[in-house]
Amino acid sequence: MTANVLKKTKGKSNWQLQEAKAMFSEVVKEAGLKPQIITVRGKEKAVIISFEEYKKLSSPKQTLFNFIQNSPLRDMELELPLRRAEKMREVSL
Repeated sequence: MTANVLKKTKGKSNWQLQEAKAMFSEVVKEAGLKPQIITVRGKEKAVIISFEEYKKLSSPKQTLFNFIQNSPLRDMELELPLRRAEKMREVSL
């Protein structure tokens, strides 16, 4: 790859699919700096992001347990309706 081509792609963040395939290693390097958008026929179709960014986006901010524990409604009493005592149905086994 020539220095001239690398100079043109440095800092680029939008790539046509064919261009991204031909210069995939450069796309991946640039993804370490900022998301790289891949277009097909002028329409945005995919984004390549760094692994660190992926981990931030895909990991839960907190566990469900912590969410419930930190809820401002945690000590609120729930008033649940009483269940009717219904006759159990018979099931043949």
